Amino acid sequence: MAQHNDTGKEGERLACCHLEQQGFAIVATNWRRGKYEVDIIAYKEGLIVFAEVKTRSSTDFGSPEQFVTRAKQRAYIRMANDYVIHHQREEEVRFDIISVVMSADGSSTISQIENAFTAYEQC
Repeated sequence: MAQHNDTGKEGERLACCHLEQQGFAIVATNWRRGKYEVDIIAYKEGLIVFAEVKTRSSTDFGSPEQFVTRAKQRAYIRMANDYVIHHQREEEVRFDIISVVMSADGSSTISQIENAFTAYEQC
């Protein structure tokens, strides 16, 4: 597996741990419908979080969350609609971005942007 794939998988693992520490249950990882994929779906007390995880080894070219495009946001909204319909869920939905920066020394910094975008912004 390519190094960037390993970095991404480790970032997703760290993001799952981060959410679990906040009391979320991880419902699914890498949930796919067609050509789209949601990195993490988590649940806590009537709230479903669809989280896009962006992992980088440095911020030389910008913070990881800057790479979540409008197209990616629209895809997440479509996926959330599919998910809640398919699983007959009625909870509140939130879209978060979890940014993971992994340093060469093995340390990492995790930032979570809650409500990073909404379906209303995409109309």
